[in-house]
Amino acid sequence: MIKYSLRCGEGHVFKDWFQSSVTFDSMRDAGELTCPECGSHDVAKTIMAPNVAAAASQSAPACASAPMCGNTGCPGMQNA
Repeated sequence: MIKYSLRCGEGHVFKDWFQSSVTFDSMRDAGELTCPECGSHDVAKTIMAPNVAAAASQSAPACASAPMCGNTGCPGMQNA
């Protein structure tokens, strides 16, 4: 299953679930998608960012991005 953020031709945004991207395309092409607010069949996908969580073991240490010049802001680190 895949969840898409959708927008109708009138600008209404809503979300819906589909079995696959092919299912969405088939339903859109057949005019089977309808905006729940206005009933428009002019429905398209909007841009969505995936919801990806980083694993705890992949977390970078708090000071990993500190500059190498010795002028760090990390607690316990001495400035040069």
